[in-house]
Amino acid sequence: MPVKRLFVLDTNVLMHDPTSIFRFKEHDIFIPMIVLEELDRAKKGTSEVARNVRQASRFLDDLMSNMDKAGIDKGLALPAWSGISEESDEEPQQGRLYFQTEHLPQSLPESLPGNTPDNDILGTALALKEIHPHQPVTLVSKDINLRIKAAVVGLSAEDYSNDQVLDDVDLLYKGHQELPNDFWESHSKDVESWQEEGHTYYRVSGPDAKQWHINQCLYMDDGSGFEAIVRMKDGEDAIIEIVNDYHSSKHSVWGIMSRNREQNFALNMLMDPDLDFVSLLGVAGTGKTLLTLAAGLAQVLDENRYTEIIMTRVTVPVGDDIGFLPGTEEEKMTPWMGALMDNLEVLTRTEGGGDWGRAATDDLLRSRIRIHSINFMRGRTFLNKYLIIDEAQNLTAKQMKTLITRAGPGTKIVCLGNVAQIDTPYLTETSSGLTYVVDKFKNWEHAGHITLMRGERSRLAEYASDYL
Repeated sequence: MPVKRLFVLDTNVLMHDPTSIFRFKEHDIFIPMIVLEELDRAKKGTSEVARNVRQASRFLDDLMSNMDKAGIDKGLALPAWSGISEESDEEPQQGRLYFQTEHLPQSLPESLPGNTPDNDILGTALALKEIHPHQPVTLVSKDINLRIKAAVVGLSAEDYSNDQVLDDVDLLYKGHQELPNDFWESHSKDVESWQEEGHTYYRVSGPDAKQWHINQCLYMDDGSGFEAIVRMKDGEDAIIEIVNDYHSSKHSVWGIMSRNREQNFALNMLMDPDLDFVSLLGVAGTGKTLLTLAAGLAQVLDENRYTEIIMTRVTVPVGDDIGFLPGTEEEKMTPWMGALMDNLEVLTRTEGGGDWGRAATDDLLRSRIRIHSINFMRGRTFLNKYLIIDEAQNLTAKQMKTLITRAGPGTKIVCLGNVAQIDTPYLTETSSGLTYVVDKFKNWEHAGHITLMRGERSRLAEYASDYL
């Protein structure tokens, strides 16, 4: 039987995830009084943090309903952990939630001067360690500096990692897989091929096919140019389709050709009407925004598949905030949409037509492209739209769910981002909303994902990305 531990929660854990009090399985939780004070100060406002604080307070209030002082001293029973299967005869263990109901003697070292909330939480955890010598006491905080201070004073401290999708970002699904050069020789007896509506299909059986995901991209690096995508999977049987070739100008999308293998896969997914959700990951300069806009314009203006393009992103500044911006919602969002404007210049570049032609093109695009703030998305429904979520790595899993559930019939959502460039506090590569949706959608037949590997912006940008 595992040792029952006592976890002391920092305020930022509840601010980050209100359900965190239910995530510690059979272990006990202790909430210092200073944490309740900080929650009370942060409850006002309409921000995501304020909403989380109010939800955490409601959870605590529900647990304390019909509980007297004596019951609170003994700890509140938390809901049973459901990690043990129903067939098991072992009873699921319950953890308990304790509040600080009395002053605890604190013996902080002199190296921690001042009466700060962090030091108060540290002192409480150290006092609990002395009171419960046979029960491991651990401080849980999203604050790196507080965890460092805890280690300095000899206290065990951990990050809150329940929201982490993966243990390591290197394990994140990349969306493509290289086939061995002897793939066809080893599978020749089990391969069936046919053509349908101008597309070539193969039915493949074997242990390799069992490991594939639906809509995963496959390729061979032997110079043959073989590029395919998994269309159906049933155990060790899979149907793969040869993808369209967007490498040549004859098959360009709004004048844009793919410059490498991953870009070709991306264009195939972006132009596929059967894929309702597409996510593109890649470092700066890999062509995420350009490819997405080119595919959107082709399907909105040429094919009339969608009525308009909607683009949104999180407004997290790289440097100091520039403050209040005048104008309408779209005018306020314009400074944040530099990537959109830069790529539109490339896509609308014409040889002739003069100023009048460029003005006419700009007016047409302005009528079919909308820029919206992410702050006003709740409650909306988008019908037959091509929705682009830029810089999606700065979204939490909850915010990502809020955005994706706005999609109505006929809407396609494209998420763009680079998990190595997260600007939001308390979000990491493994807990980002973009990482979350890539992992959760990898087995859905109407979703596709590809990680763009090569920078195509310029030789200067590629060198800077590698060596700076």
